[in-house]
Amino acid sequence: MALTLRRAAVAVATLALTLVPVPSLAAAPTEPDPAAIEQQVIFRAAEDGGYACFRIPAIVRTNAGTLLAFAEGRTNDCSDGGDIDIVIKRSTDGGRTWSPYQVIDEGAGDTHGNPAPVVDTRTGRILLPSTRNAGVPGGGDCQVPCERIPYLSYSDDDGLTWSEPRSLAEELRPADWNSWYATGPVHGVQLTRGEHAGRLVFTVNAESYADGRTTYNHAALAYSDDGGDSWTLGAVDSYPVGADGTWRQRPSEATLAELPDGTLYINGREQSGTDLGHRTHAWSTDGGESLTAPYRTVPDLYAPQVQGSVLPFGDERLLLAVPSDPDRRRRMMVRSSWDGGRTWESVDQGALVTTDWSGYSDMVRIDAATVGLMYEAGPVDARDEIRFARFGEDFLGPRDDAGPTTRDAARDASPAAVLGGAATTRGRFGPGLSFDGVDDAVRLPYRDELPLGHGDFTVSLWFRYEATSGQHPFLWMGGVGANNPQVWIRAEPASGRIRALMTARDGGSAPASALVDAPGAYNDGRWHHLAFTRADGGLSLSVDGGAPVVAADVAGSVSRNSTFGVHLGQRADSLQWMSGSLDEVRVYDRALSAGELTWLRALNVGPRGAVASLPLDRVR
Repeated sequence: MALTLRRAAVAVATLALTLVPVPSLAAAPTEPDPAAIEQQVIFRAAEDGGYACFRIPAIVRTNAGTLLAFAEGRTNDCSDGGDIDIVIKRSTDGGRTWSPYQVIDEGAGDTHGNPAPVVDTRTGRILLPSTRNAGVPGGGDCQVPCERIPYLSYSDDDGLTWSEPRSLAEELRPADWNSWYATGPVHGVQLTRGEHAGRLVFTVNAESYADGRTTYNHAALAYSDDGGDSWTLGAVDSYPVGADGTWRQRPSEATLAELPDGTLYINGREQSGTDLGHRTHAWSTDGGESLTAPYRTVPDLYAPQVQGSVLPFGDERLLLAVPSDPDRRRRMMVRSSWDGGRTWESVDQGALVTTDWSGYSDMVRIDAATVGLMYEAGPVDARDEIRFARFGEDFLGPRDDAGPTTRDAARDASPAAVLGGAATTRGRFGPGLSFDGVDDAVRLPYRDELPLGHGDFTVSLWFRYEATSGQHPFLWMGGVGANNPQVWIRAEPASGRIRALMTARDGGSAPASALVDAPGAYNDGRWHHLAFTRADGGLSLSVDGGAPVVAADVAGSVSRNSTFGVHLGQRADSLQWMSGSLDEVRVYDRALSAGELTWLRALNVGPRGAVASLPLDRVR
């Protein structure tokens, strides 16, 4: 489809008709409404003596209505190895008050952890799969290859006493799963529908090791049809490591939910696979014996690399608790899906639990109207403490209707979301869009055409601003943080420059970044054209058609391994916002010629084939 061709005279003639007020989509709150959510700390080293750190929450509700909150009590420090016990607290009043902790599986110098509890509602038995490995002298993490073994204990008295754990290695640990191995960590489920009703299911992640290196990653389900007396390894999705040391996918730490039709939904942490996204998911329609298709990532579901938890709520709603910062463990959020996990609310629609650092989590149904969320958090570190939150529909909110949008004229593109109160203003060619520097932005929905990969590209846009301080992102594509592939352009007026950066990853090598600075703040309140190009092993940045500033390129893809978003006026983690205006933003997956850029700059006539083309001339 050809790009819209608009001459300046035509745009000015229609400007008065398009500058109309539009409703705004409110930005996510900076803190949750305390009237809608109750929160308390239930594990903290300073109050619960004997441990340096508590981590890895898991929670279930027993037949008697008791909440059982499991955690790892880490004796030496917060590392994943060393002397670690499994501890538990009980609540008989829906999570309002909690008992002192009880040690139910003592490491005695070894590592006992990864609780994955599941309740058999037919018998009332609470089963606790877990994982063990030998402790590292002096503490510290278990070095690869780390021989780890699954175990199982149970309680028949509502979690008061527990059986001696028995090994599940013969049933659930194939001989070549000889490196990393982990149960959960998160609650398992009991199926309630279909021919497998009553089946118990929990998740497993493992790795194989041979010839001095890790060779495979395995994401698996384990199930029992006899109340946990025996277990079978069900669906397994295995990914080999490539010759360059990378995986296409590396699913781990998965969480389960049974959907209304009996389908199992599995959502997992995506750990450093080359596919886009930090979350990955799959479905099973035969009770966990197989998957309908291999795991696939969710590129635009913003989360860092971290464990998360899912829980059905109501007839249609499925909840996901996971931090919402795309790079760091920060801003715990509960997001909803209304289509069985196929799509999820965006970060501006989800229910924010905290702006603090936050990490692992688990959820439980307290009653028909109330959800409990057990999660790691802290003002300084996500491992400071484990909190428990109670909430319901008032906190989650109703299903969101689509908010304001602006058109993307690229072929087969859907409209882009307009956030905050971004509104039309007089642009360079007809109307443009203004941003207040607080919560205004435009976010493009994900399409497979948007990631720019290894290839050349060109960004063309018009900007106008007057700020003298701060960092003002014009365009952000990809992830955020030093380790994530990305492309961005922003104004840095205090430093007197316009800066563009590209971070790429090539095979198994570490990420590398290249940046180019155009001198001058250009903060005179006038419209300026910018062109940023990757071509022929170099990067070039030009303002107003002047001589481009050139820097050496870095090899690799600018879109892999991380969450992926395309934003105008906003950094991907919402820590930078533009104060100013943009117009006619276009992105091409090739290098435009000097002549093509001249036509764009002079007459707003763009060549065909843009992967994103935002006139920013109207907000609907």
